[in-house]
Amino acid sequence: MAIGPVQLVVLGFQNPDFHGEIIAELERLRESDTVRVIDALAVYKDAAGELEVMHLSNLSEDEAIELGSTIGALIGLGFESEEGMEAGAVAGAEAVAEGVGVFSDEQAWDVLAEIPNDSAAALVLLEHHWAVPLRDAVARAGGFRISDGFISPLDLVEIGLLSDAEAKEQHALETASAGAK
Repeated sequence: MAIGPVQLVVLGFQNPDFHGEIIAELERLRESDTVRVIDALAVYKDAAGELEVMHLSNLSEDEAIELGSTIGALIGLGFESEEGMEAGAVAGAEAVAEGVGVFSDEQAWDVLAEIPNDSAAALVLLEHHWAVPLRDAVARAGGFRISDGFISPLDLVEIGLLSDAEAKEQHALETASAGAK
């Protein structure tokens, strides 16, 4: 099965109050065939750093069964207490042993460590359907991905894509709950 470019997005929430709005937006993107949610988790970290994890997903039941806990395997996190966490870690280790190494030591990303205590995060593994034709055209032309990343709205002022006020407003929206200024 061909799959589009995949991205893990980690969104933090200081005082999570999920009303389904995020899943509704992901569903809208899915219906437009822009993205597919491969897996999504809500991770709550209490003041002592203990984790509580639950699935958030707009996958059909068949898709959920087929994919299992993909993020869990990717980051070494499982479900159902310590046994589940161990199973997630084992699944991740097995993938690496089979040559599916996701992150090298230099690229390692401890997603769970980055979630502040007494907060929550939504971990969303997205497949970018919109990018498949572009990726395939680049490959046919002999090209390849070197790097990628999100650009801060503040950096867009320098190249004239946003005014200073617009950039500050967008940056504030993106970082308000994190206490960033």
